Amino acid sequence: MSVLVSSVISGDARAVISTDTQATQPLYSHSEAVNWPRLQETDDPWLQNALNRKLDQLDLLKQCKSEKLMIALVDITNPARPRMASYNNDNMIYAASLPKIAIMLGAFQAAKNGRLVMDEELETLIRRMIKVSSNTAATQVLERVGIDYLAEVLTSERYLLYDADRNGGLWVGKPYAKEPASRRDPLHNLSHGATSFEVARFYYLLETGRLVSPEASVRMKAILADSSINHKFVRGLNEARPGSKIFRKSGSWGNYHADSALVERDGRKYIAVALANNPLAGGWLPRLIVGLDDIIFDPENIARD
Repeated sequence: MSVLVSSVISGDARAVISTDTQATQPLYSHSEAVNWPRLQETDDPWLQNALNRKLDQLDLLKQCKSEKLMIALVDITNPARPRMASYNNDNMIYAASLPKIAIMLGAFQAAKNGRLVMDEELETLIRRMIKVSSNTAATQVLERVGIDYLAEVLTSERYLLYDADRNGGLWVGKPYAKEPASRRDPLHNLSHGATSFEVARFYYLLETGRLVSPEASVRMKAILADSSINHKFVRGLNEARPGSKIFRKSGSWGNYHADSALVERDGRKYIAVALANNPLAGGWLPRLIVGLDDIIFDPENIARD
């Protein structure tokens, strides 16, 4: 779509990028990353076997088999050679606040295309939307971006973060407020939905500088750092794996519990995503992330680098 052709971020957004002390220069050039594998081509038998064993040890394999738990794990220590394991990764379910990452992408894409100005006020709203998961801020940002424009971005050929051929993906079809949904996803009628695979793709594209532009990807990654909500993945890693850098967005509503993160520690990087439909799932996720971390840091996995 023509709305996504340019690869240069707007001057306003560039000015915002330069003000954040956590933001760094892009690690990879777009010309490098564009030739790297598509995530759907990176299934890894060793990692998959390790995931299956770990889920069994955690007594969570039965939850996966009953399609109550969806998982994606991607080792991106070498981003040019990602390795992925998953369970139910194309199952789309309600994901509560996790799809706010899609609104953030829509805002940066709209700023790049001159539809809105990425000024201090908008940046502050985006930070509140992500770091403390403010529903009020999310609604205000979505109003500026536009639900129809966001759907166009998510389904565009460039991103395909919502892909009908893979049973959907990231979707935001209503404000985070007591308003009716104006644009539910076409496959499952969800207002705020996700698949673990497309969320993992979001983080992989982010880390490799392919969301909007390398500079904008760095900026969005900085916003995802230092979540103010200490539960699920964050609690598990803070307690069992201190020193991990966690770039994260979670979501909770009723029986639905979701978390997603890019984790960096001791020279390794990985993406972890879990979506669950069970009232007890909030208690599963701290244990699950520690188990996934064990897989990434298994000496046998490290030897495969």
